[in-house]
Amino acid sequence: MKKIREIKEYLYLAVIVVLSAAFNFANLGIEGTSNQYYAAGVKSMTMSLKNFFFVSMDPAGFVTIDKPPFGFWMQAISAKIFGFSWWSILLPQALSGVLSTVVIYIIVKKSFGSAAGLISTLCLAITPVFVAVSRNNTIDNQLVLVLLLSCWALSTAARKGKFKYLVISMILIGIGFNIKALQAYMILPAVYVMYLLAGTISVKKRIAHLALGTAILLAVSFSWALIVDSIPASSRPYVGSSSNNTEMGLIIGHNGSERLSLGSLFGNSNNQQGQGGPGGFSQGGPGQGGPGNPGQGGQGAPGGFDKDGQVRGDRGQDGGKGQGAPGMGGGPGSSSGLAGTFGNQTQAGITRLFSKNILSDQIVWFIPLAFIGFIAAAVKEKLRIKLDNDKKQALVLWFMWLFPEFIYFSFNTGLFHPHYLTMMAPPAAALSGIGIVTMWEMYKEGGWKAWFLPAALLINGLVQLIMLSYFVSSSQIVKILLVLLIALCFVPALIMIGAKLLKKDLTKINKLLVSLGVAGILVSPLAGSGAAMFYPVDSSNPSAGIELLSSQLFSNQDSTGDMMRNNDRGFGFDNINTEDLVNFLNNHKVNGKAQIVVSSSNTAENLTINTDLYVASLSGFMGNETVMSLDQFKALVKNGEIRYVLEGDNGRGNSNSEIMSWVQQNGKLISYSNDSSDSSSQNSSEQLYDLAGSVNN
Repeated sequence: MKKIREIKEYLYLAVIVVLSAAFNFANLGIEGTSNQYYAAGVKSMTMSLKNFFFVSMDPAGFVTIDKPPFGFWMQAISAKIFGFSWWSILLPQALSGVLSTVVIYIIVKKSFGSAAGLISTLCLAITPVFVAVSRNNTIDNQLVLVLLLSCWALSTAARKGKFKYLVISMILIGIGFNIKALQAYMILPAVYVMYLLAGTISVKKRIAHLALGTAILLAVSFSWALIVDSIPASSRPYVGSSSNNTEMGLIIGHNGSERLSLGSLFGNSNNQQGQGGPGGFSQGGPGQGGPGNPGQGGQGAPGGFDKDGQVRGDRGQDGGKGQGAPGMGGGPGSSSGLAGTFGNQTQAGITRLFSKNILSDQIVWFIPLAFIGFIAAAVKEKLRIKLDNDKKQALVLWFMWLFPEFIYFSFNTGLFHPHYLTMMAPPAAALSGIGIVTMWEMYKEGGWKAWFLPAALLINGLVQLIMLSYFVSSSQIVKILLVLLIALCFVPALIMIGAKLLKKDLTKINKLLVSLGVAGILVSPLAGSGAAMFYPVDSSNPSAGIELLSSQLFSNQDSTGDMMRNNDRGFGFDNINTEDLVNFLNNHKVNGKAQIVVSSSNTAENLTINTDLYVASLSGFMGNETVMSLDQFKALVKNGEIRYVLEGDNGRGNSNSEIMSWVQQNGKLISYSNDSSDSSSQNSSEQLYDLAGSVNN
């Protein structure tokens, strides 16, 4: 009998894992290379070990991307093995999503049994933001997988009192730091509180273990950054998006302090409506301004045209890194009317994640259930300060992961992207699975505790009803989901409540009622996550859910047109004949390489992805970095390392204006077109200069 139960259990797990694989892998080609800024960096990293180590954004190794290396190392290794393509760079994220569902099952099953593990796995697999990020080359779900593995090691350390498992947990979090910097540390409250309160060993040993573990954590976390910063700036790329050309500056600044502001939590609500990314590139409110207008909100960015001639907002709004999707944040093409493009552009407060904005549809499907489930389990297990069993330790672990992040995403007015919400998906899923199983046991036992389950179904169903109401006017499918939610969730919950009030014995159908109720709260996120298999997620701010479903099915946008992110995208030029440019540079190589120097990282990333040119960029993503001085540039020209420069490919900022002015004054403007009647190279805003002989020897 036990063997049959085990077979059924693993069969259910296999079905869920296959479902997760379908959501993450099916029709993945519609995503193209996704975020082109990061895709260009990965391709550059495959070209040399130096570029690989420093995570260089351009093939020439002038400037790095704005993130730590580990996640992009995984993409570069995949690209090196399978060849650079959309498939190879998306594989690590899609695989991380599937593996995460297996790991959460193992962790939850260990403390609360197989049923809780299976429900947790299913909830994680169908959380919309988790699915969207798994289908994108942003690296957040690589971080999620690493943190889940660290939770497994931490749980083992607490249960057995073994320091070596705590060391493994801290090392994994340190690796997570080298994926998304300080974002990995959002799990630390769970680590410290759970291990400190675990009663397996003495308090003194626990404190000593945590102190040593912290030292190991810091050593792993900052090892790469300190190595990079110890190398002379002249021997490495410029650290993109930093203010002082150091990785520590990037960690503390762009990837640190700029991401955090909790003033609204303390009564100082100063939402940066419309300000978005650092550097003040946008001053308008959400949805103001059109494509191609920096400083105006909306989705646009400087320059950039698709091959069909449409303006391409490749950066997204205010510092995003990708093409905006219809239906996103009040920008052009929005059919959902959701506010904001970045999280900080939405009204901060306890209801932020439940309000009608760009965050609302991505993570909240199981949040009420998770919190109520935690309370119910805490009551049943008589949770106290001392965590003297696996269940109590697990409850504190998941709650202390979820609650601080809920506060952060609810009140933070610093810059954060909607897809960061994937960090909340594992604890929300785990507490949902734990809660459903615990409340079902309490319901069967009777008494006042039996009210938890129907109340949780009603409250969670009500929140889902609110979510669906935001999109009901735009989609017939949403109306169908509303009917299913009411029929499957509300009706069984009300029958259960009525039976309790009337003291009717429904033992024979209770299991059916609960199963229907749980199915009711799974239907909408399942449909929203499934939409990602048919419609590309936004490359800059990946999101799925009812927002993606309704905006794609029932908007006037052509989902196979400007929503496609593939290798046929434009090059960010006005009228340049790209084919002739590539042919010219291949026939006039510098030191054996078809080299070109550009001022805009937007142009650099497009050329890097779509050609085999040896591209050098004089700016990072932010566009305000001084990658090199004019004297350094002249020295490279004199040494024969720089010859051809594309001038006029304007991106953000004007940090390279001095260099480009010198290029105009000292370089020779050349025509590279094979067609004498084609004057595009002379009339477009981008001009090619030859610097041979421009510096006296």
